[in-house]
Amino acid sequence: MLVKLLYHTSDPERAVATAARLCYAPVGAAELMESMDAAQVNKVLATIMKSGHFSALEHASYTFALDGVSRALTHQLVRHRLASYNQQSQRYVTYSAEPDVVLPQTIAHDSEALSAFNTAIDVAYATYAQLIEAGIPAEDARYVLPNACVSKLVITMNIRELLHFFEVRCCHRAQWEIQELANRMLEEVTPTAPYIFLDAGASCRRGPCSEGAMSCGQPFERISRS
Repeated sequence: MLVKLLYHTSDPERAVATAARLCYAPVGAAELMESMDAAQVNKVLATIMKSGHFSALEHASYTFALDGVSRALTHQLVRHRLASYNQQSQRYVTYSAEPDVVLPQTIAHDSEALSAFNTAIDVAYATYAQLIEAGIPAEDARYVLPNACVSKLVITMNIRELLHFFEVRCCHRAQWEIQELANRMLEEVTPTAPYIFLDAGASCRRGPCSEGAMSCGQPFERISRS
């Protein structure tokens, strides 16, 4: 899996603080952007994060390149609707050779399961190649391709949606592949806005687990803001 932060809003914490401060300031956003010092920015951010008034977080966004993730993952990913996606098309991209697949470790560590998995993958791609050779359009031949098939995409989320994504997908109860994706995305964004992303992640980083009776029961180091 490759996760790369392509670009993001310049100085995202100042951009968010500016948008929030504007509601109560007699001057314009451009002046606020230039005049607030670091201490003032952090003070505004502290108010936002503690009060839960998160609309200002929507003014900063992040764009990532993802590669080597499965179609099983991307079907989960697009459930996060407050985001923008562009994904490699199986309709217009025809596989001339057998493409890569994502192999779950539970299967990789079981020789019998691995043999069955590889057989299913081989049959699927052999059938796909046969259909393409017979003149079937790629958009129809793709119907036999497995969820394990790797994909590439570009995704953009604002900070508010990223925090929600991290809360539900960094959780131990999240499916392993999208959990790995969320953790890698969190690693990419944290240095760019360290105060905002200080306690980002599963809900247990900030207090009681939000999963209730479905909690994994595993302890996690809680992080408190100063």
